[in-house]
Amino acid sequence: MNRPHVHDARVNDARAHLPEHLPKAELHLHIEGTLEPELAFALAARNGVDLPYADTDALRRAYRFEDLQSFLDLYYALMAVLRTEDDFAELADAYLARAAAQGVRHAEVFFDPQAHTSRGVPFGTVVEGLARALEGAEERHGVTTRLIMCFLRDESAESAMATLEEARPYLSRIIGVGLDSAEVGHPPAKFREVYEAAAALGLRRVAHAGEEGPPSYIREALDLLGVERVDHGLRALEDPELVERLVREGVPLTLCPLSNVRLRAVDALADHPLKAMMDAGLLVTVNSDDPAYFGGYAGDNLGAVRDALALTGEDLRRLARNSFRAAFLDDDEERRARYLAEVDAYPLD
Repeated sequence: MNRPHVHDARVNDARAHLPEHLPKAELHLHIEGTLEPELAFALAARNGVDLPYADTDALRRAYRFEDLQSFLDLYYALMAVLRTEDDFAELADAYLARAAAQGVRHAEVFFDPQAHTSRGVPFGTVVEGLARALEGAEERHGVTTRLIMCFLRDESAESAMATLEEARPYLSRIIGVGLDSAEVGHPPAKFREVYEAAAALGLRRVAHAGEEGPPSYIREALDLLGVERVDHGLRALEDPELVERLVREGVPLTLCPLSNVRLRAVDALADHPLKAMMDAGLLVTVNSDDPAYFGGYAGDNLGAVRDALALTGEDLRRLARNSFRAAFLDDDEERRARYLAEVDAYPLD
């Protein structure tokens, strides 16, 4: 059994009482989106991949996006550097170190197998590499983890079903399925059958909905896919009846504020609906989405919305509590209770 990570040093650190370091769970995190430019260049050199950028600064300058699709074009191109189990393990371990430094105690990590198998990287290579990092995460970083396999919604439903079949030998390491990539024009209904198959296998279900797509996509995700959490859900406030339902049913929404600004879903952080969603009684959480591209990890997002939306310490504590309430920790309620107790005990000025 892994020895539990000791947190005394962090408690004594001068940074420990900053709101950004409030204990939290991260529930909306694409591991491929944690590929920092320095690691991208290192893996490119290791694997003989030529990147069309002179250096890390030039690559960072390319992180200026007009919308979701302009981001996805660069996102998928950079994945070319990920080839081996070691690459995926190094990527995940680097994320976990950064997340732990910002107070993340539990992370539910998304990965996109189709983005890798389509370029010749075996499914097993991806999962085994990620699992190597995640299985040692509590001992090395004090972070518990879950792994969620996402389907690319701009690929066919048949491709999603084939991916689910390919995942069968690895389901002991995968807790659930998700749905991501280009939203507009690819409604949740397209993936109804594969979600029914995933449910039959006992997998948890989440899906991106209402980021750029309409509130009706959120309804479809709930009614046709049976999702237990909605990723983003940014446009829910446009439909008061939907808001009432989400509040009544306690459906969590995994918001990603810095991502929303960088992808032009909102004009500025001060315009973000997070506070209005909290005031409406929605169970919202704050996450980083693709932090290497969007300018910040989980704690950075929390600090940014605190400043932009004038959130109080109790608002921040509520967001942190929400994150653990929304986490897939049903198999370990004692751990969930410990994490919630950490939130309650954390001193906020």
